[in-house]
Amino acid sequence: QVQLVESGGGLVQAGGSLRLSCAASGTVFNYMGWYRQAPGKQRELVAAITRSGTTTYADSVKERFTISRDNAKNTMYLQMNSLKPEDTDVYYCRADGILGATYWGQGTQVTVSS
Repeated sequence: QVQLVESGGGLVQAGGSLRLSCAASGTVFNYMGWYRQAPGKQRELVAAITRSGTTTYADSVKERFTISRDNAKNTMYLQMNSLKPEDTDVYYCRADGILGATYWGQGTQVTVSS
């Protein structure tokens, strides 16, 4: 069974930091990424990383967020620094298997107070 389990969300003041984790299991993943979705808005890419380490970031989080993955542990991370109230969202882990299937986690809430 393929499972993606997010953790690390919570409430933090503006300027603070959080570290999200996505523990994956069940298959080998090439593409993995973090997405976020606020009420009434579409889900959007925050950051993505391939198995070889190539990264992509949304313009709104560049130089504040850092995505990484530990292939031995099959876990992906998102270090979020200098958080802003507009970063408040539900954050979702996405992983694409070698054969092309896409998997999603259930999401973790990030709330940044002003």
